Amino acid sequence: MKSPWKILTAAPVFFLLTLHTSASPAYDNQPSTRHSNGRVCIGCVLMVSIIEQLAQVHNSTVQTSMERLCSYFPEKLFLKTACSLVVRKFGRDIIKLLTANMTADVVCHALKFCKRDPGQPFCHLYPLPKETWKFALEKARQIVKKSPALIYSRNGFDICSLPFLAKICQKIKFVLQNSLPYVDADSDKYSVFPTLRGFHWRGRDCDDNNKMVHPGRRPDNWDADQDSNCNGIWGVDPKDGIPYEKKFCEGSQPRGIILLADSAGAHFHIPPDWITASQMSWHSFSNLPMALTNELDWPQVSGTTGFLDSTSGIKENSIYLRLRKRNHCNHRDYQNIAKNGASSQSLERFIETLSRNQLLDQPAIVIYAMIGNDVCNGNSDPVPEMTTPEKLYSKVMHTLQYLDSHLPNGSHVILYGLADGTFLWDNLHNRYHPLGQLNKDVTYAHFYSFLNCLQVSPCHSWMTSNKTLRTLTSERAKQLSKTLEKMATSQKFTHFNLFYMDFDFQKITEEWQKKGGQPWQLVEPVDGFHPNEVALQLLADHFWKKVQLQWPQVLGKENPFNPQIEQVFGDQGGH
Repeated sequence: MKSPWKILTAAPVFFLLTLHTSASPAYDNQPSTRHSNGRVCIGCVLMVSIIEQLAQVHNSTVQTSMERLCSYFPEKLFLKTACSLVVRKFGRDIIKLLTANMTADVVCHALKFCKRDPGQPFCHLYPLPKETWKFALEKARQIVKKSPALIYSRNGFDICSLPFLAKICQKIKFVLQNSLPYVDADSDKYSVFPTLRGFHWRGRDCDDNNKMVHPGRRPDNWDADQDSNCNGIWGVDPKDGIPYEKKFCEGSQPRGIILLADSAGAHFHIPPDWITASQMSWHSFSNLPMALTNELDWPQVSGTTGFLDSTSGIKENSIYLRLRKRNHCNHRDYQNIAKNGASSQSLERFIETLSRNQLLDQPAIVIYAMIGNDVCNGNSDPVPEMTTPEKLYSKVMHTLQYLDSHLPNGSHVILYGLADGTFLWDNLHNRYHPLGQLNKDVTYAHFYSFLNCLQVSPCHSWMTSNKTLRTLTSERAKQLSKTLEKMATSQKFTHFNLFYMDFDFQKITEEWQKKGGQPWQLVEPVDGFHPNEVALQLLADHFWKKVQLQWPQVLGKENPFNPQIEQVFGDQGGH
């Protein structure tokens, strides 16, 4: 499992980036000094941008805007304290440089949070200064020439090495490490805690002291004495002495939903008001601690395993909620085994966190949805790192064999094809990024170029102006999808049936446009890469309709006793 402090963080808290974090979810498996420097650079540029724009929006000084930003952060996880300490140490230099009309790029290069490798261009988010870049940077360096802050950043920046922040970093690590519900495949995988891979990711445990009690198991003695499967149905009907679980669930074909996926399946999301000065307030960051301890993922409102009401304003619900509505005996039986940066090549590192016992548990519907990272990376030459059809076949076959040895008989596995990311450039490149909306100076084309220059893009090969590269990437994605489709039609397994489904983003885009929406509204605005909550809900709707039409046996029966379950057990204990 990934160490809990190796979580992703938002740009406004860039001072936490060196807790071995990533500003790009595609780099879970690529730790390097180059990537670390790139993430720190992004964090610095974004934070300085926010400070500058807050001063502009509120017609205040840079000093006041820094204080305003820190006042927005919650005390939890020591975020407000850390922000204040960083501002106290580096604020004077930032004030000097911004007062001298330096851009955020120049500020961060001058303070050496951004570094230029020999032979490489200066990476910049904003338009270049009117004078030459070299002249502007030299001028900025003269302004902060005697800055004590440069002592810390000269030989590679690690904010946790700073004496005034070392204790804060240790406290954050301690809090995260000691709150983690499970850390390996041998420990109890279910939790009563929401984040840190708790019940936001899989059904809430109803007896945290008993590993034999968990969502998805077959009821022990029809749950006459206890709720062994945490679906909220237990006890005996006093009228006839029949256990409620037997009366309401026997023969109803209960099943759970399990997702094996990447950051899209985990629903990676950075709220726009975290980086948009005109929208920013203390309320904007109230969910920051929760998001940080969920790795900046929001599985609780995702399209596959989400159980909370959608915040997108559309009526569709997750696949899990549809399964539960179909059969209330499926209550809490969901697992989101998704990881930022995951691909077919890395799934074996965390698939063991999947929980299913062939003898004790109910069947499951498993969705395999590695939709991008087999063709996506941030390297300057991304093609050599793309997964080949041969490698994909080998890794997915290994995954399927693992599932066959763990899933109960009667399960179903659905392989999702890869996305076609040409959608991103075609619909976003000339639109303003949230950081560019105030002054109309940063488009997604600029944002993509900045990430590519730093070699920390989640997908250089689609988030680029190079049409040839975008086309080549889409062709490789089609090849990999065809490989998955061929496997679904040719391979047979003992404990599950295997199916294939296209990741038809074009289809849901057309459906969204029929409702009056625009294609760009389906993409996360901050990262310009991931499908947002609206898109994920539309994809869930498309999935459900297709399965109902072509493979209705996958979903199980509609339970005629649902009204009685509601009458006796109400909300079944909630989620």
